[in-house]
Amino acid sequence: MKKETGSISRRGFGKSVAGAGALAAAPMIVPSSVLGQAVNQAGQPVGQPGVVAPSDRIIVGGIGLRNRGQQDLAAALADPRVQFVGIADIRESARETIKSIVDKRYGNSNCVIYRDDAELLAREDIEAVMIATSDRWHACMAVWAAQSGKDIYCEKPAAITIAEAFALAENVRRYGVVYQAGCQRRNVPNFELAVGLARSGKLGKLLAVHADDWSRTLTPLGHSWWPEERPEPEPLVLDWDKWLGPCPWRPYNARYPDGGRSQFWDFHAGILEWASHTGDICQWAADCDHTHAIEYDPQPGTSHVNCAYANGVKLIFRGDGWGDSGTCRVRFEGTEGWIETGDSGKIEMSDNLRKYHQTVTMRGTDPSRHIQNWLDCIRSRSLPRANAESTCNAHVTSHCAYIACQLGRKVTWDPAKRAFVNDEEANRMRSRAYREPWRLDSLATNM
Repeated sequence: MKKETGSISRRGFGKSVAGAGALAAAPMIVPSSVLGQAVNQAGQPVGQPGVVAPSDRIIVGGIGLRNRGQQDLAAALADPRVQFVGIADIRESARETIKSIVDKRYGNSNCVIYRDDAELLAREDIEAVMIATSDRWHACMAVWAAQSGKDIYCEKPAAITIAEAFALAENVRRYGVVYQAGCQRRNVPNFELAVGLARSGKLGKLLAVHADDWSRTLTPLGHSWWPEERPEPEPLVLDWDKWLGPCPWRPYNARYPDGGRSQFWDFHAGILEWASHTGDICQWAADCDHTHAIEYDPQPGTSHVNCAYANGVKLIFRGDGWGDSGTCRVRFEGTEGWIETGDSGKIEMSDNLRKYHQTVTMRGTDPSRHIQNWLDCIRSRSLPRANAESTCNAHVTSHCAYIACQLGRKVTWDPAKRAFVNDEEANRMRSRAYREPWRLDSLATNM
């Protein structure tokens, strides 16, 4: 599949465009896509195992690689097809940390640091980007990367609203880039086994899929306080205005950027903290990657939301009643059996399915196979497991469930119209207002 590249537009976002000076300072590396490198059927380079010529490597940059992003980076750096060349981050400490890791890996000092993601995205030699910013920036950054012709690996949740989810999928489709969301359990063996049994008919007719989610995320992120205002750090150290981005303005307090943001609605995607994994796996198992559930019924006094697909399969989000298979658990039930698994790798199943049991040592928190799948698909120009379309649709289903929880009543969704049926209040919740100078319409594909 040929990549259709397009220039980056910053209409309404008030973002700077990288100047010639920033590009001149970057090491010049010829993209492997220009050289027409030979690859095998797995998308891996042909030649000496584990050795890839520098000119044949996939040139990668990163945006916001802290915490989980550093795990993703480690997996990418372990692949000889990757040449990581630059990091953009609003934090000085994060920029320096990633540069140190990369330079140590390559034994040089060539990793370039940027305060502005626009400068990194303007580098024509960079073919792919890894994005692991906080939730509220994921969709925006991925859209801009797609518009600049970069292939994308972006951490979850991929979008904090329904509108963002659709904008993401539409931009990836239009610009022909390879997109992989950080929903890595699609490439973890015990989840693959469970989904395979559900989709192959080994459970009989599939009746219900269950998605684990913390009960606290099934209620509105309501609070009656904000942290006390503190002096803002110097922009070079941490650019607070850029950290907030399209979110409502809030006075600075380190509690937000240093891990407490998940307590506040402004910065969080609610149910998608976990449903971006578990709801995503359930949608895959139900053969509904192409659509969304149509009914959402929150159960008062519980952590349950009972949902239904048009094909008759039930989807249940719940935070209780699980076994001991770890976090991010899923359960699939059919007329002839059931299977349940989670991040520990432990698999529980009905007696009639035990012949299919496998011992799994890889845990659900390991992104290594997921990163490899992304790199393979960059080479082959094929769809990764957690591509933009499946990610968008799983996110829409999860957002709809959360909206039903916030409203405290049953809602009905029309996938074709991308709207709730006869429910003006619910439809207003499909998007959030963006703070100026950021504009939601700047995520449109007709830029």
